[in-house]
Amino acid sequence: MGPAMRDKPLILLVEDTLSLAAIYREYLKDEPFEVRAVATGKDARSSIAASPPDLVLLDLKLPDMEGEEILQWIATEGFPTSVIIITAHGSVDIAVDMIRQGAIDFLEKPFDANRLCTTVRNTLKHTRLTQLVDDLQLGLDRTSFHKFIGNSLPMQTVYRIIDAASPSKATVFITGESGTGKEVCAEAIHSEGPRSNQPFIAINCGAIPNDLMESEIFGHTKGAFTGASSDRVGAATMADKGTLFLDEIGEMDFDLQTKLLRFIQTGTFQKVGSSKTESVDIRFICATNKDPLAEVAAGRFREDLYYRLHVIPIHLPPLRDRDQDILELANHFLLKFAEEEIKDFKNFSPEVEVILASYEWPGNVRQLQNVIRNIVVLHNHAEVLKEHLPPPIDTALSEIEVASRTQDNIRAVPVTENHLSTGVRALAEIEKETIERAINLCNGNVPKAAALLEVSPSTIYRKKQSWDSEPTE
Repeated sequence: MGPAMRDKPLILLVEDTLSLAAIYREYLKDEPFEVRAVATGKDARSSIAASPPDLVLLDLKLPDMEGEEILQWIATEGFPTSVIIITAHGSVDIAVDMIRQGAIDFLEKPFDANRLCTTVRNTLKHTRLTQLVDDLQLGLDRTSFHKFIGNSLPMQTVYRIIDAASPSKATVFITGESGTGKEVCAEAIHSEGPRSNQPFIAINCGAIPNDLMESEIFGHTKGAFTGASSDRVGAATMADKGTLFLDEIGEMDFDLQTKLLRFIQTGTFQKVGSSKTESVDIRFICATNKDPLAEVAAGRFREDLYYRLHVIPIHLPPLRDRDQDILELANHFLLKFAEEEIKDFKNFSPEVEVILASYEWPGNVRQLQNVIRNIVVLHNHAEVLKEHLPPPIDTALSEIEVASRTQDNIRAVPVTENHLSTGVRALAEIEKETIERAINLCNGNVPKAAALLEVSPSTIYRKKQSWDSEPTE
């Protein structure tokens, strides 16, 4: 079991003097740690290899090897384990040298309970903070994760929750608008977890008629109902030892929700038409594009089922909240579909990039994917141009241009009495004047002005729209 999965930190005490080992364990007995003790270097290696501890309290002098050899072995093997050296008086120089080799701290004998507990607590706190920083840096470096594309901050949050939730069997409840990638999220959780080599079975509760849904989940026996000409294995049986993903669970019939709750609680079910109880081991993931609490309040979703499923919530952000990911996704789809369709598309024109980045994308990633496929299938060019865009995307820029044209008559920002008295102008006024001058210099071409100012065109459009909405004095 790795450190991230433990209820409390594991400390391995490597001390060959049994009386001292007993004293150190007594010092730590009231701390929220699990302490194990070994007396030899060989046993220390075996224990660390079997279950790497969070911290090793390592005596320098062992009967079968030097403590330094254990430290070097831990570093060479790359175990995620911190080491505190326990040294006798006169060996401090050696302990300092071992800190240079990777040990975190050292304790000089004799030491009291307070010194030991304080050093251990500080070391574990430092290790946790270091791990959090490393995880955050790893997350910020990820431009993709399984089938997800994008490194925006909202998606980094999603990636980290998936990382944390995957090793567990706890039920995950995914929410998000249609097209945000809820099934992609479920597949990522399954793939990251210990069941990755077992089945992943997905059922869309909104795509199957209610009278067939129970059979889809639990299966049925021959003759159970009209049309049941043979036995049928349901998703519950197929997902045994793996993951069952129930998409759009809010569409499930209320009566079937009762049977699902019992199934989740007990892990047992009966096929439709059968009295035989079957048992399975399943990890449950569910998703909905509705507000689950609103559905509970409206009486369409069982409250007890909601709280049974809502253990680890993950909310997938809409594409409009991932603006820095839009062009990255668009380029990914463009090159992918161009290769599939044997087309020449390589990039988007600056004008099209502005349109894609400025559009609201109510259908989210699924809509963006379909738009790019439409372009690639119906056209062939090295660069995607505005005339290649399908409705309603093709009119997005013209609507923005209407607002921008109202700024063509550029006027100087008046100097107020406050400006005259202080010689200082508001930063917002200077920014607005600079942007308007750049647009005027580029004859109203916002993408060119943006390139001149070294900012994103969508930034200029957003600022211009905010200026247009300000009351006129």
